[in-house]
Amino acid sequence: MDENKINKPRTMPIQSATFSGSVNAEIRRAAATGIYDIRGGGAKRKVPHFDDLLFLGASMSRYPLEGYREKCETSVILGTRHAKNPIELDIPITIAGMSFGALSGPAKEALGRGATMAGTSTTTGDGGMTEEERGHSEKLVYQYLPSRYGMNPDDLRRCDAIEVVVGQGAKPGGGGMLLGQKISDRVAKMRDLPTGIDQRSACRHPDWTGPDDLEIKILELREITNWEKPIYVKVGGARPYFDTTLAVKAGADVVVVDGMQGGTAATQDVFIEHVGQPTLACIRPAVQALQDLGMHREVQLVISGGIRTGADVAKALALGADAVSIGSAAMIALGDNDPRWEADYNALGTTAGAYDDWHEGNDPAGITTQDTKLMARFDPIDGGRRLRNYLKVMSLEAQTIARACGKNHVLNLEPEDLCALTIEAAAMARVPLSGTDWIPGREKF
Repeated sequence: MDENKINKPRTMPIQSATFSGSVNAEIRRAAATGIYDIRGGGAKRKVPHFDDLLFLGASMSRYPLEGYREKCETSVILGTRHAKNPIELDIPITIAGMSFGALSGPAKEALGRGATMAGTSTTTGDGGMTEEERGHSEKLVYQYLPSRYGMNPDDLRRCDAIEVVVGQGAKPGGGGMLLGQKISDRVAKMRDLPTGIDQRSACRHPDWTGPDDLEIKILELREITNWEKPIYVKVGGARPYFDTTLAVKAGADVVVVDGMQGGTAATQDVFIEHVGQPTLACIRPAVQALQDLGMHREVQLVISGGIRTGADVAKALALGADAVSIGSAAMIALGDNDPRWEADYNALGTTAGAYDDWHEGNDPAGITTQDTKLMARFDPIDGGRRLRNYLKVMSLEAQTIARACGKNHVLNLEPEDLCALTIEAAAMARVPLSGTDWIPGREKF
């Protein structure tokens, strides 16, 4: 008998990094079904994000503000460029567009309640304006999307601002989806669609194809609304410098840039994970575009995509944004993916915190569904209170950081207050790598 064979230690085989278990499972699923995977949420891959930045609090060379005894303001005004009635917010955190259809009516009501109590705005999303949201939102932004679902001049006049959606961070270049199981009679009526039939929105507007046409469209919207409403232009995080430049030249009052960590109700998984740029990579090019045009702070910049904490808010503002917008975090605050429904999530083959099949309409929390029994589980009054509390905490966290940096307004935060923990984050945010004065790639800008 060969002793080498007897004594040779056995090692466990190593799985391929390229063909991992999840990759292999997707190949098998595609081979079995012949259709691409659809899900909700944002990118799940780890990319450079706000966690890779740190603030440089005041000590000797900077003078901090004293606790809560010295004021640190959080108010922001959006739409000051052309609108007669710009939107005045108590906090620099807004609620992103999430449609009725993707979300339930009670969820839209809760968003309106919570935002109003916190002194900020909500956004309609695709599919039109619901009375639940308009009735409970003191400040409501009306999204004007390629689908035109639910769009009418009366609602344009009823809103407080209009957001022309060119792209979304989870799917730049792609249209929206709402599968048939969520097209209830009410959703179908609002969107002028047949009940129970899959809806796939267009990826571009039907009546304009470029920035010159967009300028004409913005003028039309201003005329319809008597130049009262601020006009936002929302772009997905793909080419933020050029897209911001073109939006400003088309006449936008506010530019919204949505990074790839931004969520969606439903789209192809390949879009979510492989199209667009990290939010962190989008901010400085957008700010640079505004600065090059001499429009920074005159045209406001709103950043969205993966904002979770007051620290994220403060970092986005320090990099040059005027405000941020939250969607996924707002849903979690309402009760989405709550462990209290763990047994129900398990029955759907998932777990609380990982559920992303919002397109199926079976959300146990009653937030991303049109099922009346599931919707009954959600209390919009309690949901609004929870959202208000969350927004309050985020604002207090941002204030705390601003005070520690010696700022009496959160918008006074600046890139000099930051350093980066990784080379990638330093390059994207254009702030020094921690412990050095090196900004990777700086000579290119």
